[in-house]
Amino acid sequence: MGVNYLWDTNTVIYFLQRQFTPSAEKFIDNIISTSQPAISAVTEIELLCWKSASDNDLLTLRNFIKDSYVYELDQDIKDQTAEIRKHYNLKLPDAIIAATAIVNKLTLITRNTKDFDKVPGIKVSNPYEQ
Repeated sequence: MGVNYLWDTNTVIYFLQRQFTPSAEKFIDNIISTSQPAISAVTEIELLCWKSASDNDLLTLRNFIKDSYVYELDQDIKDQTAEIRKHYNLKLPDAIIAATAIVNKLTLITRNTKDFDKVPGIKVSNPYEQ
């Protein structure tokens, strides 16, 4: 099973809280059947600092992270993040996520496509539009 998609933080939360529409859920189920979930290091951090998470939620989050491939911040991702920030003024977490997807040639799964529209070279897919 390979890695073809990078999950944005909102995608992970919708998935774990079962908040997807039936068509979005089908889209995600198809992805999971062929591709290991993958997240950026910044998504891991954002998930673990989720303020309203109960102990059970944190256990679920940690299990999801353990079962996912986590892309750490290597030099290529840091360099790409800096370029994105300089030219497109994205928030740092979004720039890191975008850079991770671009450097690793992954499609970013997110509901917030408008956050990434101006970044060239990124492939974005919104599960709610499937």
